[in-house]
Amino acid sequence: MTTTAQWVEGARPRTLPAAVAPVLVGTGAAAASFDAGRALLALVVSLALQVGVNYANDYSDGVRGTDADRVGPLRLVGSGTTPAGQVKRAALLSFGVAALAGLVLAAVTTWALLVVGAVAIAAAWAYTGTSKPYGYRGLGEVSVFVFFGLVAVVGTAYVQAEDVLGRAVLGGVAMGALACAILVVNNLRDIPTDVDAGKRTLAVVLGDARTRTLYAALVGLAFLAVVVLAAAATPWALLGLLALPLAVPPVRLVLGDTTGRALVPVLGETGKLQLALSVLLGLGLVLGR
Repeated sequence: MTTTAQWVEGARPRTLPAAVAPVLVGTGAAAASFDAGRALLALVVSLALQVGVNYANDYSDGVRGTDADRVGPLRLVGSGTTPAGQVKRAALLSFGVAALAGLVLAAVTTWALLVVGAVAIAAAWAYTGTSKPYGYRGLGEVSVFVFFGLVAVVGTAYVQAEDVLGRAVLGGVAMGALACAILVVNNLRDIPTDVDAGKRTLAVVLGDARTRTLYAALVGLAFLAVVVLAAAATPWALLGLLALPLAVPPVRLVLGDTTGRALVPVLGETGKLQLALSVLLGLGLVLGR
């Protein structure tokens, strides 16, 4: 029987800051219209989608056999720890929680959100869960940027302000860039095993050296978005630059010769960077509302 600790590890908690961070920034962008209930529901949607996509990937990669030789965190199906059907049900349950919270938000704002939510859930499943998963064709980063960056931040701001805010769009660029960076370093670590399994992630397509450069560029893009946001909306957004020292260790590791399991801590460090930036940027947006 799968233990609680194994279920938690299978949910990949190191990726959860990527779900919390955009909600913080979106709420900061909509500070003038802050609604605690709607913000909390947006957080439930984001977290449930993140956990759902993690379990869905675990299930889909596991049944394909592409996780049989893995250097990263535990995969429930690939390791034989948990039957595939149980992991699939966990994914569907997580998506159901996201859908229910999204339904409430749509009811109090606009039913158009149902379309956005349906597309987000479909994209989460199709990442690895179809006969031709787009995650195996180098498109995973695009999806992460759109849904865990732009859609998550702009959507969180929208359900509170009931308007598409320019500052939320720029905040979405910052959060999307760092969410992509987490996926990039994950796929950088897995290049050897992904090549053997026939997975053509963006890291496999670009190769080791260019993937490392891409990671650093994404981190740089996040801080560039902060500077643009400060110029376009409020100088208080520059508080986000206080997170810059946290970017140095993971960028240094990625641009060095670090490979395999030694890259696993970079996932956590990038998540901490994104969370810190979201707190500081969100605070700046509140002060500059």
